[in-house]
Amino acid sequence: MKYRLLTALLLCAGLFTKAQISMTAQVPAAGVLQKAQLWNILLVSASEQPVDVRIILRLSDPHTNQPILTGVSRTFTLTKGARQVTVQDAGPVAYEYLSPNVDRSINGLLTVGNYLACYSLEVVNIKFGEQAVEDCVPFAVEPLAPPMLNMPADKSQLDAVFPQFTWLPPAPVNVFTDLNYDLLLTEVRTGQSPDEAIQQNAPVFTSTHIKDLYYNYPASGVALDTSKTYAWTVIARNAAAFAAQTEVWTFKLKGLPGKPHLPASAYVQLRKELDGNVAALSGSLKFYYMNVPGDKRVHYEIIGLNEQNTVVGSGEVNLQPGDNMLELPVEKGMRLSSQKTYLFRVLNSRNEYWQMKFVYSQE
Repeated sequence: MKYRLLTALLLCAGLFTKAQISMTAQVPAAGVLQKAQLWNILLVSASEQPVDVRIILRLSDPHTNQPILTGVSRTFTLTKGARQVTVQDAGPVAYEYLSPNVDRSINGLLTVGNYLACYSLEVVNIKFGEQAVEDCVPFAVEPLAPPMLNMPADKSQLDAVFPQFTWLPPAPVNVFTDLNYDLLLTEVRTGQSPDEAIQQNAPVFTSTHIKDLYYNYPASGVALDTSKTYAWTVIARNAAAFAAQTEVWTFKLKGLPGKPHLPASAYVQLRKELDGNVAALSGSLKFYYMNVPGDKRVHYEIIGLNEQNTVVGSGEVNLQPGDNMLELPVEKGMRLSSQKTYLFRVLNSRNEYWQMKFVYSQE
């Protein structure tokens, strides 16, 4: 009977304590967030007796329910009244990291994304422990500043047939684990604003998962028309998740209205990495190269892929900064054979090869 009475009293004490404590997690709804800020919690106790408590944190992805980390605070004493708890009160915190993308430093920043933080407050000076209260808070980590467009300037008129797009990264960049960009280009129709064009019109050109802060419009893309206005924007992503978007800017190409530029297919774009594309060329070799380093001259080679990779032609070509649409006459010394496959490549001052594969046909 004494044992049963003692047990009942302990249970009643636990329930009483549970009713006497409230907890409110004070996590910002959105913005850049340090891991230490997860421990900003307001505790209010109405109990006349001091109680020893500890807090258990579980951080997860609200969309997939995948756990990201757990943390258990040290045990500390809570007296009657309100107490603002910080990481100094909770520490040292025992963390268990369940995702490789979490910064493990004390003041590390959480990466961009959506989160759900669930807190459990446990009273530890009751014999079997008593979970006094729970609180879950959804929040989002967002960059302080979105990416910003740089060039071409808004409402500019361009001489380049294949413009180069550049932008500035979002800030701070260390809240991203896999920062990449989508470039979206579309035509602005009569009566539309640039934002409406981006939202409503089918894209003229898109490119995804760009790692650099620039992108050269490819010669293989749709030829841009001097009679049209184009809108463009850049979307920053953390892996595949949306993070932020730039403003929408517009540009036009100079020239007589309605006069199209030379078809993109006439010139083959040199690429830093080869793919499965093979161009069909005859007569002279026409190629497009974006001279980002600003070299005045580059060395080129023509390699016979059907001829044991022997060099069948070489030389130098003069360049101007930026866009270069070049035509290289096929000379007798190049020894090009009809219906054979070749690799054309240039080596710039950054020791980068830019190249194309082509099948040559004699005219």
